[in-house]
Amino acid sequence: MTSEIARATTDVGDGLDAFGVAPGTGAARIVRPPATPEAATLVRGALAADLAARGVDPAVIDDARLVVTELVANAVRHAAPLTDGCVRVRWRVQGETVDIEVGDGGAPTTPRPSPLAPWATQGRGLRIVRSVAHEWGVLDDPHGRIVWACVGGPSRRRVTT
Repeated sequence: MTSEIARATTDVGDGLDAFGVAPGTGAARIVRPPATPEAATLVRGALAADLAARGVDPAVIDDARLVVTELVANAVRHAAPLTDGCVRVRWRVQGETVDIEVGDGGAPTTPRPSPLAPWATQGRGLRIVRSVAHEWGVLDDPHGRIVWACVGGPSRRRVTT
């Protein structure tokens, strides 16, 4: 895994992001970082560059960065990786809305916001996602679980949590 992280964080130049893709290309982006603590940083940078290249409002980019960081960190910390040792992150832009999905190998419990605990040092991630995203939810997938969120405007996705 260390070589995969080193390869993903290497500046590949020529306007490519950490995953070797030119930001702003394609209808949607899918990245598969190794399920390690560094994954959230790698994805956050690629997402921000891609959304900026697509002309997304900077405030929406900030919200999307926060949401993807929390979802990837939760997947790495609380769930099993996919069979290839990675998590799958997908995002797409529709108008001013950014849809974000993070897939992992699943966990014994369903992701849900922790009860409010003012002095807790962790457990705020999904509360943050819930407060920033217009919608969010959890879907079971044949390979594990997907947690999704929509930021930047009303979502076209109407799945309830």
